[in-house]
Amino acid sequence: MLRFELVTLEGTKLTEEVYEVRLPTPDGEIGVFTNHAPLVSVAVPGVIIVKRAQNDPESKWEYFASNGGVIEIIENIVRVLVDEADREDEINIQEAEKAYESAKTLRAEAKDQITLDKAQSLIDRHAVRLQVASLRRRKQRH
Repeated sequence: MLRFELVTLEGTKLTEEVYEVRLPTPDGEIGVFTNHAPLVSVAVPGVIIVKRAQNDPESKWEYFASNGGVIEIIENIVRVLVDEADREDEINIQEAEKAYESAKTLRAEAKDQITLDKAQSLIDRHAVRLQVASLRRRKQRH
């Protein structure tokens, strides 16, 4: 088993013994199991997936929308430090859709690189939140 720690600016979101964690990195999603090689990496905006037991069906997996941060893996401890991570049940899909559309409008109206970068960051953040909300709906149907 792994000890998984998900820490945000608001505090510890999750600390638990788990079977597997899937994390978004610049090189793609990585799966982390017991005895994973030590690693320090950037976490990019994406979905963090937590699987508590080897035989857990997908309906028992837990999903978090992350805006990116830092990953540290050492001696069966996986620590992910992010500004924010929204658990699947914390995401209001209507609000996320509205925020996503507002961010797209901001990008379309951007007059400088700073505004364009901020808008793209918001688009990425809300796209991940919508992805996690979609995964939650799919999980609820099964």
